[in-house]
Amino acid sequence: MSMRRNTTVDATTRCGGGMHVCPGCESELVQPVKWFEQDGSNWQVDLRCPDCEWRGSGSFTQTDVDRFDEELERGAGLLAEDLNALTRSNMEEQANRFAAALETDCILPEDF
Repeated sequence: MSMRRNTTVDATTRCGGGMHVCPGCESELVQPVKWFEQDGSNWQVDLRCPDCEWRGSGSFTQTDVDRFDEELERGAGLLAEDLNALTRSNMEEQANRFAAALETDCILPEDF
C-alpha cells in the first residue's frame, strides 16, 4: 500500500462529499488529525484516511466543521451500538455454554 503525502484539500470540492469522505479511495472514515481556528469563521484541519493513508489539510468554514463533527458523532454512535451488540452476543453465548455445562454435570463444586 503506497502512502500518499500531504495534499492541500479544496474545501469547495470536498464539502460536496463531506470532510469525512476520502478523495483518494472514497472511504467514509476520514478522521481529523489536527485542527486550529484560523479566524472567527474558518478552521485549518489536517485529515487522514485510515484505509489508504491519504493525508491532506485545508481551510474549512465553521459550518463544514460542524457537519464533520456531526458525522464523527454519528460514526461513534454506530461503533458503540456494534460494540454493545457484540458484547450482548458474547455474554449470551457464554451464559448458554455455562447452562449447558451445568445441565450435563460438567461443572462441579471443586471448579469454584
